[in-house]
Amino acid sequence: MTRDVAVLGAGMHPWGKWGRSFVEYGTAAARAALADAGVDWRDVGSVVGADTVRGGYPGYVAGATFAKALGWQGARVASVYAACASGAQAIAAARAQILAGLADVVLVVGADAAPKGFFRPAGGDRPDDPDWLRFRVLGATNPAYFGLYARRRMAVHGDTPEDFALVKVKNAAMGALNPYARYRKRVTAEEVAASAVVADPLRLLDICATSDGGAALVLSSMEFAHRHGPTRPVRIRAVSTVTPRFPNTVLDLPDIATDSTVAVAAPDETFRASIARAAYGEAGVGPGDLSLAEVYDLSTALELQWYEDLGLCGAGEGAKLLREGATAPGGRIPVNASGGLASFGEAVPAQAIAQVCELTWQLRGTAGDRQIAGARVGISANQGLFGHGSSVVAVR
Repeated sequence: MTRDVAVLGAGMHPWGKWGRSFVEYGTAAARAALADAGVDWRDVGSVVGADTVRGGYPGYVAGATFAKALGWQGARVASVYAACASGAQAIAAARAQILAGLADVVLVVGADAAPKGFFRPAGGDRPDDPDWLRFRVLGATNPAYFGLYARRRMAVHGDTPEDFALVKVKNAAMGALNPYARYRKRVTAEEVAASAVVADPLRLLDICATSDGGAALVLSSMEFAHRHGPTRPVRIRAVSTVTPRFPNTVLDLPDIATDSTVAVAAPDETFRASIARAAYGEAGVGPGDLSLAEVYDLSTALELQWYEDLGLCGAGEGAKLLREGATAPGGRIPVNASGGLASFGEAVPAQAIAQVCELTWQLRGTAGDRQIAGARVGISANQGLFGHGSSVVAVR
């Protein structure tokens, strides 16, 4: 039995700060995906929603929330929360249902109405919550976290703030071409350098915003897709949702006090590298087969790290790859043709789904002015809080 599932439809609600409910954004994205697929809502056998913990009670039952908003019709329903990996886990759940024969057509939806400023833990005292501890004990907000990772790259690999700025310049140029992006303005390296310092060495334009937005996909069995009409639909070939291996040698806050490699040998690869390896292994492809990648650029420095974790270059060679133009349109492996989080901002449950929307449009050849010529294989990648891997391989 084939392990592929077809992507029949992709839809998004534009990112921004709209001041409305996440349900509205998700419903708009879902209707756009259904229209793109040419599938009637009543033909959907299951709805998988990626949850947001900031949307009030309905945010915890996102699948049913979106099913109700679209009109009860008896579909199966599931809800998934995995922080930034929520969308990929929702896709994985939908794919599993299709491959298990539980549904021919599944709607995957994620949306968020984000707070102003940086994300912070949900309220209450939770001393067993690593995110709570990071904020309350160490005072490390997300931008502080990103700044520490940037400092590490500077110390270990010799990256510079000028390298980081080039990531923003590249992504802003692509975001300017994307009608769903929140920020649609090109920027220069000089403008990045002139923006306010937020968490040294990162400046305001090095760090992604928090945004409202929604994204949705209509997935189906290959048999349904062939009956429905597309002769060569985009297919999801792999979904990686792996967890770290002990010991995790790249220390994550708040766990900074011990080094288990004193007693236990370090694994062969880091957690983030294992995310991509699992996706490549399942899909039967490698970095050399990729046409493009969509990665989670929470900061400009983190995008450079993803180049290495995806195997696009060797350790410490991310900045060199960027400077050579390899990750820009027309380069060997364009990264974040959508504009990335630099252009969208972060709408957590929607983001991994939005990455696959971009892969879908690129592989179809319908991405307009930001189209990557001849795109055939794409990968998405991000890391969710608490050890959630997220990577999807799509092919045409």
